[in-house]
Amino acid sequence: MTGHDLPDAKPVRLRIWDAPTRLFHWTLVLLIAAAWWTAEERMLDWHRLAGYCIAALLLFRLIWGLVGSETARFSSFVHGPMAVAAYARGRRALSPGHNPLGGWSVIALLGLLCIQLVLGTLAVDVDGIESGPFSYLVDFDTGRAAAEWHELIFNILLGFIALHVAAVFFYLFFRRENLIGAMISGSRKWTGDPPVIRFAPLPLAFAVMLSCALLVWIIISWWGRA
Repeated sequence: MTGHDLPDAKPVRLRIWDAPTRLFHWTLVLLIAAAWWTAEERMLDWHRLAGYCIAALLLFRLIWGLVGSETARFSSFVHGPMAVAAYARGRRALSPGHNPLGGWSVIALLGLLCIQLVLGTLAVDVDGIESGPFSYLVDFDTGRAAAEWHELIFNILLGFIALHVAAVFFYLFFRRENLIGAMISGSRKWTGDPPVIRFAPLPLAFAVMLSCALLVWIIISWWGRA
């Protein structure tokens, strides 16, 4: 039995998520909604801008998963198949952050977003007028295929998001774990001896985010075509 499972221990508030991770999460929610809306309304200049912002945000998260706070690092929540199977059989995760299933859902989401962004940069509109910034690198048929896959992957992404929301409510109502509240406040209830979690300094997060935004801007400005 772990300290988290002690029945007579008094619950405490444990800080598990840093501000950069929480800001990434909620900003990504808003940007995905903006990308969907601008695509539906054929506001393609704004749609591309939303995509560029998502690209910078995604690049930040990939780097933050390597150098960020302990619970944000991939090494803390990406586990092998045996750990995932054990958790699926009912064993509680020992990590205060993402559980083994949640960890792989993060990887799946980031992977889908990467594919979506690449396809968007190569996509060509049906009339050939509107196109992604790197569509000049492929022929028209390939650009049209990229556009179709761009739309398909986005629908898959929406389904994945719906599944993620359903899982959040499952944990809220059946396991009494408020994952939404934790991602807002950065803390959760913890019973037993609280683990020591290392948090990366905020100036580091700011420097990484600024560098990512600058890199995306340079790539689009120097090599992309609107």
